[in-house]
Amino acid sequence: MPRWLRNNALSAAMLGAFLVFLVLQSVFGWQTHNEELIQYGAAPLSWWAYLGTGHFTEAVFENWESEFLQMGGYVLLTAYLVQRGSAESKPEDQADRPEDDARRAVPESPWPVRAGGLPLTIYRNSLSVALLMIFGGSFVGHLLGGVVAYNEEQALQSGAAPISAWQFLGTSDFWFQSMQNWQSEFLAVGVLIVLSIVLRQHASPESKPVTRPHAETGA
Repeated sequence: MPRWLRNNALSAAMLGAFLVFLVLQSVFGWQTHNEELIQYGAAPLSWWAYLGTGHFTEAVFENWESEFLQMGGYVLLTAYLVQRGSAESKPEDQADRPEDDARRAVPESPWPVRAGGLPLTIYRNSLSVALLMIFGGSFVGHLLGGVVAYNEEQALQSGAAPISAWQFLGTSDFWFQSMQNWQSEFLAVGVLIVLSIVLRQHASPESKPVTRPHAETGA
């Protein structure tokens, strides 16, 4: 295996899987959407045309929205909350890591740490901010794709007049789509937090070492 691939294997595997499943989602979504169009007497779309529909856009951003809300919330909450015995929690008596103190900066530290002031403040919270900004963008993408899909469906079924994105934001349909994903994402993280207290995965940084007691907190 080339060195660059070995050094980046985890991200390459995750992003590779993402691309494979995104393509498969588009193919199966295209087939499903065309079946619906045919049922209502409309002409089916090409795969390329389907990629620009609300049906596909809504499905993609609806899931991204929940994933990045979960990850952003998780990163932020783990900075302040603890779970005794969990590998996903910092130790109960650890207010802050010594390495987080900017006064311990070394020449190899990232430049915002060495610069101090506003760059340091932003950098100290940049991970959760970035994840929650992606969530915000995905939320908007879900809303815009969702209103297009909703209007297309209403036009096919009843010929109803289209509604605006602002109106769609107030529908139970939009919030049902969001909540069904949000609840599952936080359930998955909560289960991981609790199961990591008593279960192990050899060699994983998400698990405590096999020999560590259940009551010990942190990986």
